[in-house]
Amino acid sequence: MLFILWLLATTVTAKSSTKYPVILVPGDGGSRIDAKLNKTNVVHYLCDKKTTDYSNIWLNLELLMPYIIDCLIDNMRLEYDNITRTTHSPLGVDIRIPGWGNSSAVEYIDPSLSTFGAYFKSISDILVGSGLEREVSIRGAPYDFRKAPNENSEFFVNLKILTEETYFQNNNTPVVFIVHSMGGCMTLKFLQAQSQQWKDKYVRALVSLAGVWGGAIKALKVFAVGDDLGVYVLSGSVLKTEQITSPSLAWLLPSPYFWKPNEVLIETDTKNFTVGDFKSFFESINYMTGYEMYQDVKKFVDFGPPNVEVHCLHGVTVQTVEKMIYGPNQFPYKYPKLVYGNGDGTVNLRSLEGCNYWRSMQKQKVFHQVFPNADHMTILRDERVMDYIAQLLKKL
Repeated sequence: MLFILWLLATTVTAKSSTKYPVILVPGDGGSRIDAKLNKTNVVHYLCDKKTTDYSNIWLNLELLMPYIIDCLIDNMRLEYDNITRTTHSPLGVDIRIPGWGNSSAVEYIDPSLSTFGAYFKSISDILVGSGLEREVSIRGAPYDFRKAPNENSEFFVNLKILTEETYFQNNNTPVVFIVHSMGGCMTLKFLQAQSQQWKDKYVRALVSLAGVWGGAIKALKVFAVGDDLGVYVLSGSVLKTEQITSPSLAWLLPSPYFWKPNEVLIETDTKNFTVGDFKSFFESINYMTGYEMYQDVKKFVDFGPPNVEVHCLHGVTVQTVEKMIYGPNQFPYKYPKLVYGNGDGTVNLRSLEGCNYWRSMQKQKVFHQVFPNADHMTILRDERVMDYIAQLLKKL
């Protein structure tokens, strides 16, 4: 009898002290990009034509300077091939995504480790404080965020290998995915493709921060006028040249699962645009490549459940663009009036809350927690969110 009580006690203790390893999956803009150049022409005399090795171009503050930013845009942009229906870098630009498996690669997007480039750093610090170890039980899964799932098949294959590897090197312990923004959508696609048997063995939970489950009006805004990345010295119209070449942007357009067919997203004096008018919208802005990319990626908008335990965390009460209004003869050449609603400053509330639908679609629990005034990026270092994650790791 005493032996049985001792065995039960030690079993409970072992279970409560389990340290679940974590894989960090970044969102749009959350991975480093290296480039090696062998170009015959450049857009500015200050741009490098040739380099002997790979060097970081995203995120590199030096490349955001006036004139130099033209070099960055030309090297980061993608070219669309409507035959293969895939994208590629310009001639003479060889791109790689460094740091696979390493938490450091997603803790700092800027490899110089500047505060400006800090990304998953605060979360990793919390994980270390909970007893995890960088590069052993804290892993990173960076990918080419410019591309959508249809061009990221290698990422999904590697993520499965990384998950199993992390499981085995941590005493056969299932992993927790902590994901941000579009990283949630990428991880959702990954989990949907795995068998339930595999998920039950290798995955403990999915912790999502600011998931873009149903897309965002902001993606439509970027196609229309670009985005300055929140840096006042940058020009959205200049950055747009590169931004709109990314298929991932088309993937994040507002989903018809979340916006009604009669909801006006863009209002002009001649025509209003809804989620059913994307073809007409791209015709109007004279960028049919955007519509072709949307055709390629819209099948990945399927909103089935991940069938693992979910912790869905996001901000609220931050002004988020929900409609654009153009005055007479302004569309598509002028900057629109922006109408704001609830969200996290980037993603609309209805999209952030999309995870709640899974409660009726899967048997695993779905936990939902909102954090007032936490915007799309500050949620990565918000003390309330850090506390939630720390407490969660103790409870799992």
